[in-house]
Amino acid sequence: MEPLFDFLGSYWWLIFPIGGMAGGWARSWSKASEERHRRKVELLKLKNQLAVHEEANQAEVVSLIDAHDSVNHRWLDYELDVGNLIDFPLMTDVREPLTVAFLRAKKEADGLRPATPEEISTPARLAEYRAAVHSYELAFDVAEREARRIKDGNFSGPERQRLATARKLLRIAEDTAATPAERQTAYKRARKELDGLIVLPEATVAALESKIISMLDSRKDPDPDTDVRFA
Repeated sequence: MEPLFDFLGSYWWLIFPIGGMAGGWARSWSKASEERHRRKVELLKLKNQLAVHEEANQAEVVSLIDAHDSVNHRWLDYELDVGNLIDFPLMTDVREPLTVAFLRAKKEADGLRPATPEEISTPARLAEYRAAVHSYELAFDVAEREARRIKDGNFSGPERQRLATARKLLRIAEDTAATPAERQTAYKRARKELDGLIVLPEATVAALESKIISMLDSRKDPDPDTDVRFA
């Protein structure tokens, strides 16, 4: 031990620079630890922000799907109700530019619609679907306003009379108080009155026939002249 004490006694002054160096190392280590902690905190914040952003995007996708459904339901009010199509024929008139624009916008939005909200996982995909839904909403609004403004104004007097007759016949075809023969005859006459005036979409015809099929006696094909309502 004596040599050690002799060394320390001779080089006691080294304590100060060594102590300073040790203190510097300690401070550097502490600073590095603080920096690592700060980075961890920032990383956690970033992860939380990304999670919130992703959740917000999914919420927007759900909202867009709801908006898409809303316009589809509004369209079904026409497509599945021949009475509405008779009252507002422009909604299915593909000669009208506004109708064509609406149907194209619908096709595009339907094509981009995700099966589930999670299917849209990139900002570009979200922006594409958002634009399609908004275009669909706008195109439908414009077409519907014009259809309700014009109504049957594009038809001549005799054509409007045929539309009015078709409305009455369809009411009879759906009237449970009428006989099966009367309902069947009314339905056929209504289709004849509409022929050349309004092109009914397949979905419209299917919905109408499914609505009254239980009332129609498909085994009978009565002569229209025997129907006392239209004699």
